[in-house]
Amino acid sequence: MTRLFPAVLLPALLLGTAALLGACDNMAKQPRDKTWTPASSTSDGRAWPPQPAPNTVAREDRPQPPPALTPALLARGKERYEIHCTPCHGYLGDGDGMIVQRGFPRPPSFHSDALRNAPTRHFYDVATNGWGAMYAYADRVAPDDRWAIAAYIRALQASQHAAAADLPDAVRGTLR
Repeated sequence: MTRLFPAVLLPALLLGTAALLGACDNMAKQPRDKTWTPASSTSDGRAWPPQPAPNTVAREDRPQPPPALTPALLARGKERYEIHCTPCHGYLGDGDGMIVQRGFPRPPSFHSDALRNAPTRHFYDVATNGWGAMYAYADRVAPDDRWAIAAYIRALQASQHAAAADLPDAVRGTLR
């Protein structure tokens, strides 16, 4: 007569089953915050939610209000635009950057009527979430820098569509 379980395997099987059953616990009894109760601090006393490390961009950033328009903001926007935007949009914003010259799809010109009439927030939102073939830059460009880029795009638009009557007399005298 053959045995179904050898004498050595039966105690091991019983011991393994007891260990597995002993490891089970009712998950409702675990220490945790209730989902309907906001957490105000962690168990070690740190503030919640945790603050991001300096010079990092939050993955899910909150909408930022537009900053005041200053020369420093435009200078920062120009710097960030030349780093992140010129490969596709070009230095003048007309959509002929170096990747377009290498066969990639052409982005829209910032000088089209639709984009000149778009609110400045549109440029911030496109940089944050992407649009069409453009991917989101929210994880690459900080919110303040996105506003600076949007302000610089407005300056590019104004530079390409300025009326001569709007220029100061000293500048108007140098025009041909």
